[in-house]
Amino acid sequence: MAFINYATNNLAIKIVYYGPGLSGKTTNLRYIYLKLDPESRGEFVCLETATDRTFFFDLLPIRAGMINDFQIHFQLLTVPGQVFYEASRRTVMRGADGIVFVADSQVALLDANIESFDGLRKNLLENEMDLNDLPLVFQYNKRDLPNLIPVETFDNLLNPQRAPAIEAAAINGTGVFETLKEISRLTIPHVRKKIFEARGEKEQKEEIDWHTIEGREGKKEKKDEVEFVASTSSISLRKIKITTKSDIEKEIDNLARQFTSKKD
Repeated sequence: MAFINYATNNLAIKIVYYGPGLSGKTTNLRYIYLKLDPESRGEFVCLETATDRTFFFDLLPIRAGMINDFQIHFQLLTVPGQVFYEASRRTVMRGADGIVFVADSQVALLDANIESFDGLRKNLLENEMDLNDLPLVFQYNKRDLPNLIPVETFDNLLNPQRAPAIEAAAINGTGVFETLKEISRLTIPHVRKKIFEARGEKEQKEEIDWHTIEGREGKKEKKDEVEFVASTSSISLRKIKITTKSDIEKEIDNLARQFTSKKD
């Protein structure tokens, strides 16, 4: 469930990028960080092993608009793809508001994609969450490589319900923002509905305005859509090396509270 800070009127929406190892989850977040307006994003935090594989999560917080008086922030996270970090994946999935499943399009990795998607369902159930109740977008990544799994095969095996699916080559940015915009479009109404239900209020759709991520006053966006503004700033990130589970949990809690407590 989204994290709400009523003192500062901030709402943090958690989007998790899930998929097999090396499918391009961290690559998505790196490209988003590189291209977003620096005024609209926080630090890109990576918790990695000595070999630069994601150990626990990557976190990229970004500011994205308004719902009534609440400033909306997306917290984009990835999960480690390696099977032996199953407990870490379950922890990251807890409280997710939306999911992007990043599939590796290489033919040799079809079984890895299926296994990872089955693991997604299992981890959600262990957190008492149902995949059918969550906004979900598929990203079929690495479409720039040879020997690809056909989109029809992905749809039949992973996506029979025909959730939105984006063909991508995240290494060069193709499909990255299209994926982010699609999961944002699906997640905003989902979170908004839960907020009104939790507060016992009637939903007032006509009162919801969106501003661009640049923060220009008075410019209204189409309801339930977010505009992500490009930037040419150089990329930088902060890597954290930690070892214990308590250190991991403390770090992610501190990052979430620190970002959502900022006044705009």
